[in-house]
Amino acid sequence: MAADPVVKLRALCLAFPGAVEKEAWGEPTFRAPKIFAMHAAASSHHGAGRPAVWIKAMPANQSLVIESDPDRFFKPPYVGPSGWIGVWLDKRPPWKEIASLLEDGYRQVAPKKLLAQFDGLATPPSQRLTVPAAAAPVVQPRRR
Repeated sequence: MAADPVVKLRALCLAFPGAVEKEAWGEPTFRAPKIFAMHAAASSHHGAGRPAVWIKAMPANQSLVIESDPDRFFKPPYVGPSGWIGVWLDKRPPWKEIASLLEDGYRQVAPKKLLAQFDGLATPPSQRLTVPAAAAPVVQPRRR
């Protein structure tokens, strides 16, 4: 596993067809073209002292996931009322579950063309849990 969880998160998110990374609010966000996941660093006010990822989810799934393991999952500020799920990235993050949640979030925002590409993949990103050796960030500059 990568020492920095954002490296693994980046690799998982950018494996989806058409997914891009763009900095917003000082943090990496992952879009296709709308945001389906965002990182919250431990040092930011969003991270509450712990690194996390916030993932777009259906409101009905949010409570089920959080109730299944409240030590790992939480309702993030700002986007939580819309159903998003927060996952702590310290203390052995559940990468298989994170990958599955990322896929659900991606499916909610990706256009039909990207979903067709995704569904045609031999091995979906949620089943590829290895991080490439050179998982360099692909950050789009902020528009001002």
